[in-house]
Amino acid sequence: MEAEGGELYSGRLIDVLETLWGTGFLSPGGPDEVGRVVAGVDITGAAVLDIGCGAGGIDVTLVRDHGAGYVCGIDVEDTVLARARAVVEGAGYGGRIGCLKVAPGPLPFPPGSFDVVFSKDSIVHIPDKHALMLEVFRVLRPGGRFLASDWLIGHDGAPSAEMSAYIAAEGLDFGMASPERYRDAMAQAGFADVAIASRNEWYRDTARAELARLNGPMGKALADRVGQGFVDDNIGIWERMIPVLDTGEHCPTHLRARKPETL
Repeated sequence: MEAEGGELYSGRLIDVLETLWGTGFLSPGGPDEVGRVVAGVDITGAAVLDIGCGAGGIDVTLVRDHGAGYVCGIDVEDTVLARARAVVEGAGYGGRIGCLKVAPGPLPFPPGSFDVVFSKDSIVHIPDKHALMLEVFRVLRPGGRFLASDWLIGHDGAPSAEMSAYIAAEGLDFGMASPERYRDAMAQAGFADVAIASRNEWYRDTARAELARLNGPMGKALADRVGQGFVDDNIGIWERMIPVLDTGEHCPTHLRARKPETL
């Protein structure tokens, strides 16, 4: 799908994804999936960096449902940041959530700035996982946690023809990496307690339900707002995605690690 206005996430695409996944969400699972990413970790009062905050729903959830003290959401696109700021203000959390535009590259924060670095399905857009994990490690305080979900590829070889067709249909500059590459990037950065858990089985079923909604009344209502051709383009993406979910080549995954208290 071609980007509009020089940005990958156009207003029309945000409309489609929020309709599927909830206000402020550009990836699957909504607040429930955010809860699963942070499950068992007390972030009450924590200073949280959200890498790839998207349309703001993640940050509202971290504050409202999990008690984060302050969330700094960062992203690279004006369209999603404008939507995020509107969602945050509409929820009444403008004093506890900031949405900052950044350039690709090193994180613009001093060492030890955050208790938690969070990300939901956004690191897929950052090709160099090792450089990113070094930056995440740097901005975390000792004992801080990295908690994320992301869209991974199941191997480090060339994508299959089916996977290549799916990635091309997405048109979202995916820089997918394998679980092994993520594990190595976190370990090389110095993290302890590295944990990786596949969410492929969950999303195989969820993606089928999403496709059914796009083909049903929800899709017809969307077509009135964004155009039938745009809805059809998204149906085509889901039709290419489900086969590579079924093979496991596309594997949504949870990622966790801890910065040691002493180095």
